[in-house]
Amino acid sequence: MDTYSSPYSIKLRQITDEDFEAVLKWSKDTSFCLANGWELNRSPEELYSWWLRCVNNATDEFIRLGIEVNGDLVGYADLACIKGKSAELGLAIGESRLWGKGIGFAAAKLLMDYATTNMRISTFSAETHEANIRSRKMLEKLGFQEISRNGSEEYCGKNSQLIQYRLH
Repeated sequence: MDTYSSPYSIKLRQITDEDFEAVLKWSKDTSFCLANGWELNRSPEELYSWWLRCVNNATDEFIRLGIEVNGDLVGYADLACIKGKSAELGLAIGESRLWGKGIGFAAAKLLMDYATTNMRISTFSAETHEANIRSRKMLEKLGFQEISRNGSEEYCGKNSQLIQYRLH
């Protein structure tokens, strides 16, 4: 494993219903909502219902872990479409003020190390928007290779090409 140092103490952990206060805070960050396809001005009740589904919905094909920095929940990391030795990697940093600080990179490394060691995952896929330069740079820094450009969807209020990546 490459050495990676960060000014933050970053760890992954199980998400809980007690994390809702942080999730509610993210829902008020317009940049985060636009970047992650979250509806603006969601009611706290609807958001709480969604979060409880996330907390209680771990399956053999999907795992969501919380990203904690210096004791605070700042985002989540997903392994989705888990089949055999492959899984799709997904990340969201909930406070836009923390973007571009290496937290996503460190969390992705932790999640991939966990998946490789505990689940024998050897192939990872990921998808991001062409306009999401930070995400693209992070995936490339992790060693992902672009494999296709299929589809498009809204990203930060504009239509953006989707780029698919893979790492073996």
